[in-house]
Amino acid sequence: MANTVADWHLYRAFLAVMQEGSLSGAARALGMTQPTVGRQVATLEQALGTSLFVRSLDGLAPTEAALRLLPAAEAMATAAEMAQRAASGELDAARGTVRITASEVIGAEVLPSILTHFNQQQPSIALELALTNRNQDMLRGDADIAVRMVRPTQEALIAKRIATLDIGLYAHRRYLKAHGMPRTRADLPNHVLIGFDRDPAFAALIAALGVPLTRDMFAFRTDNHLAQLAALRAGFGIGPSQLGIARRDKNLVPVLHQDMMFPMEMWLVMHRDLRTSHRIRLVFDALAGALGEYAQTSLRDASV
Repeated sequence: MANTVADWHLYRAFLAVMQEGSLSGAARALGMTQPTVGRQVATLEQALGTSLFVRSLDGLAPTEAALRLLPAAEAMATAAEMAQRAASGELDAARGTVRITASEVIGAEVLPSILTHFNQQQPSIALELALTNRNQDMLRGDADIAVRMVRPTQEALIAKRIATLDIGLYAHRRYLKAHGMPRTRADLPNHVLIGFDRDPAFAALIAALGVPLTRDMFAFRTDNHLAQLAALRAGFGIGPSQLGIARRDKNLVPVLHQDMMFPMEMWLVMHRDLRTSHRIRLVFDALAGALGEYAQTSLRDASV
């Protein structure tokens, strides 16, 4: 292998080709010309002393060397993004960029109003929000702050427990008018149900709680929690929702809340090395306070 050290721009071109599958697609993604991307990939191949792509009918096919290189290139991209966010504002300044990751439901249903209020108070801090139900790798720098529904275990992370949220079953008034209200768990199989598709974590939760529900009982199956919520609001059937979200819609009626309640912890997480960043600390503290208030709303709703 050659001794030349390739710079980040060459790896960025390589990563774009891997993601897009062609030089033209990579050029569009990077805002560059196709010949420029091609030259950068060729330069990287020369520096590494190996071929990274072969032409195929479908575009560029990665070689085994490219597949081995991909994780390292992705890690470089993440590090570059983290460095850019860090450089966007001094550690003691209330300006720059903060990247937050959260679950689909929390990110779409809970955080927008919280972040709107924060932006009004701190307009010099730009906010990035990544929605995923997978836990982003905080140690690798995928995000500055994470709202997680499980307790993190890495020692390098600072984690603040916000609360335990309850998830209950609900149905739209329109559905209940047509099908009636189930009175016991045993009535559920006779109703139209909304639930998970192929998510093993949710299936394990159902089994651990001893709930008499299986995947085959669901007439609407999806692992996207926003889609579950949308189906619930459309009156498709009986499905799950966080209490704090469902209480906003007067048409959603609690179903079997005395017997069917799923507890879920909410944690706020950041890397220990970021605790001295003023802007990140501002966002972290604001989220902790606002999410705590949201959790209290859910508790009040549970007592109704």
